Amino acid sequence: MVLFHPRNTDFSHLDPESRRIVTGLIDWFEAKGKVQLKHDDHERVWYADFLEAQRDLGLFATFLTPQAEGDDEHTRWDTTRIDAVNEVLGFYGLAYWYTWQVTILGLGPIWMSPNAEARQRAAQLLRDGEVFAFGLSEKTHGADIYSSDMLLEPGDDGGFTANGGKYYIGNANAARMTSTFGRRTDDGGYVFFAADSQRPDYEVVKNVINSQSYVAEYQLTDYAVSAADVLHEGDEAWNAALNTVNIGKYNLGWASIGICTHALYEGVTHAANRNLYGRWVTDFPHVRRLLTDAYTRLTAMKLFAMRAEDYLRSASAEDRRYLLFNPLVKMKVTMEGERVIDDIWDVIAAKGFEKDTYFEMAARDIRALPKLEGTVHVNLALALKFLPQYLFNPAEYDVVPTVNDPVDDTFLFDQGPAKGLSKIRFHDHRLAFQGWDLPNVRLFAEQVEAFTALLTTAPPAAEQQQDLDLLLSVGQLFSMVPYAQLVLEQARIMDLDEALVDRMFAVFVTDMSAFALELHGRAGATAGQAEGALGLIRRAVVDAAGEEQVWKTVHGLSGSYEMDA
Repeated sequence: MVLFHPRNTDFSHLDPESRRIVTGLIDWFEAKGKVQLKHDDHERVWYADFLEAQRDLGLFATFLTPQAEGDDEHTRWDTTRIDAVNEVLGFYGLAYWYTWQVTILGLGPIWMSPNAEARQRAAQLLRDGEVFAFGLSEKTHGADIYSSDMLLEPGDDGGFTANGGKYYIGNANAARMTSTFGRRTDDGGYVFFAADSQRPDYEVVKNVINSQSYVAEYQLTDYAVSAADVLHEGDEAWNAALNTVNIGKYNLGWASIGICTHALYEGVTHAANRNLYGRWVTDFPHVRRLLTDAYTRLTAMKLFAMRAEDYLRSASAEDRRYLLFNPLVKMKVTMEGERVIDDIWDVIAAKGFEKDTYFEMAARDIRALPKLEGTVHVNLALALKFLPQYLFNPAEYDVVPTVNDPVDDTFLFDQGPAKGLSKIRFHDHRLAFQGWDLPNVRLFAEQVEAFTALLTTAPPAAEQQQDLDLLLSVGQLFSMVPYAQLVLEQARIMDLDEALVDRMFAVFVTDMSAFALELHGRAGATAGQAEGALGLIRRAVVDAAGEEQVWKTVHGLSGSYEMDA
C-alpha cells in the first residue's frame, strides 16, 4: 500500500535505529490519543510534551545532525527518514510538524556555515532537546531579502551590533539559536548570525497567529553579535538563505500527504457507514467519484514526492534537477492536498466542522501549506525558469535509482551559488511515458505534445513576459508535465496496478484540460495562443472495470484506521 498507516506501515526501508525512533514517535501520538490531541489544538497548548518526547527519542538530534557533527553512528541528515517524519507529523497535527520544520530551516544556515564553534553549539543544543528558528521574513518586506531592515553595525572584534525586527518566525520564542538574516550598515553586505531568544536584548513581541505553534515577531535592540555568532557574510549569506529554502520548502508536500491520509481514512469511514434516503452514501455515483478522485490524487502526491526524494538525494553540482522537483513538491503537492480535502469535505459535508474529528484540523491546516515558504505563485514563476531546457533541450543522464541508503546527504549543505537555474538540463520526459499502454496516459502524452507545439508556434512575446497572470497559466500547464513524469517513474519502480495508474491519469487529463481552458480565457493571450490552448483539451477515458477495481480499494479503507481516544 502506498499510503502511510500507523498500524500497518513497517518502515522496512529504514535502518533499525531509525525505525525505532519513527515507530516510537507513532506510539507516542497513539498513546496521547485523539481527545487530548484535539484538546491541545483547541486550547492552543504549547506542545512541551511533544518536545520532551522527541528529546527522549533522540528524534531531532539523531535525524537533523549531519554525521560530521554527531556523537554516534546514527546521526546524519538522511532525507528518506526525514520524509518519514514529515509524513507522520502531518498525519497527527500540523503544529507538531511545524516546530520540526522551522528547526530544519533554522539549522540550514548553521550546517552550511564555516563557523565550527556555532556548528558544535547547535549539535549540543539538539542533544539537549532544543528547537531552532529561521529569522528571514520581516513585517514590512515579507521574504524579500533584498530589502532587509535588520541592520548590523560592525564592531572592532569581528562582531556586530544588531537592530531590527523579524516577523512570522516559528519557534522564535524558544530557539537558543535563531538564524537571523540582515545587512551591514557600512556597505550593505548580507550577514547571517545566530541570535538567542533567551537574552534580554532579544524581545519576543507576540505570537502573530492563533495556534498551538508560536510564530513570533521578535525585535533585537543593540543586540551584541559576537564573531562566534556570525554564520555567513556577503554572497555566502545570500546563498545560505536560498539554499536553506531549497531544502526546507520540500518538506511541505510531505506534511500535506500526511494530513490528507488521515483525513481520507476518517472521511471514507464516515461515508461508508452512513445511510441516507435508504441508500448507503458510498452507493451514490458522485460520492464514489469524489472519494476515488481524492484517493488517486493523494496516491499521485505520494508517488511524486517519493521520486523527487531520489533526485534530491542523488543531487550534485553536475545534476541539479532537484531544483525543479523540490518547488513542485512544495507547490503542486500542497495544491493537490487542498483538492483532496475539498473532495472529501464535499462528501462528509457538515461532519467536517465537528470539533471531535481530525478533519476539522485538516480542513484548516491544509490551507497553510501552499502559502508557506513561498506562495504558489512564487514557485510557479520559479518553475518557469526551467521550462525551455526541460521541454526543448534534454540531456542524457544515468537513471536515478531509488535512494534509501542510510547516508548523509552532504550536498544539501554545499549546494554552491544559488544561480544558473535556466541552464539546468533534464532527461527526456518522454521516456517516462514509454511502455504504458493505457488510454489516459496516451491522452496525457498527446496533451504534452500539444502544449509543446503551442510554445513553439505561439510562444509568449517579450511584452507578455511581464504579464504574470498569463505566465502563471502557462506555469500550471508546465508543472503538470514533470509531475506526471515522476509519478510514472515511481509507479514503474513500485510496479503499481495499471488500473490505478490509468485512473490517476484520468485526473491529470481533466486537470490539463481545465488549465488549458484557463489559458484560453486569459486577457493577455494572443489569438494564436488561445486557439492553441483549445488544442490541449481532451476527455478522459473512464473504464468501468478499472473504475470498479480502484473503488473497491477506496471503499476498503472504511474502518481501517481510527485514532484511539
